[in-house]
Amino acid sequence: MLVAEAESTLRTFQLSVLEKKYANGTKNIRERIDVAFDRLGGWNKLTSGGIDWTKQGAGGSTIGVEVQVSGRSDMLAVDIMHLKEKMMSGEIDIGVIIVPDDALSKFLTDRTPNMATAMKHVAHRASDLPIRIAAFLHDSAGEALPKMRTNLGKLSG
Repeated sequence: MLVAEAESTLRTFQLSVLEKKYANGTKNIRERIDVAFDRLGGWNKLTSGGIDWTKQGAGGSTIGVEVQVSGRSDMLAVDIMHLKEKMMSGEIDIGVIIVPDDALSKFLTDRTPNMATAMKHVAHRASDLPIRIAAFLHDSAGEALPKMRTNLGKLSG
C-alpha cells in the first residue's frame, strides 16, 4: 500500500516539457513531487543527508523514498547507499527510487538519471534488497521548464 501511495505522487500533476535535448530544468519537477508527498500526509521529509521521504504503515512496516530527478545519474549510487543503510539498521523495510523515464530524461538537464540507469545501479549494488524503481513521464509537449542558475561567474567591472 505504501509503495502504491508513493507512486501516486507522480500522477498528481500534469507535466509538459519542451521536447528538445537538455532544454528543461528539473527543480520544478522535484518541487511538484515534494508537494504531492506533503499533501498526502504522514510522510516525513529529510532535507539533507539521508532518505528524502519516509512513512510508516498501519502494519508497522516503513518505506523510504529517494527522489532523483536532478543532478548526476551517479547520485543514484548514493541513494541506494542511503536505502541500504536504513534497511540494514531496520529503520525501513522497503525502498523506492523515483526517476524520470528514459524518454523524458533526454529532455531534462544533462546527466539527469533515468529508469535504465536506475535499474543498472540497483542490479549492481542492491539486487538482493527490496528496492522498487518508479519512473514518470511527461504528459505533453510545451514550454521549457526553467533551469536553475548555479554558476553565476564573476561580475565584470
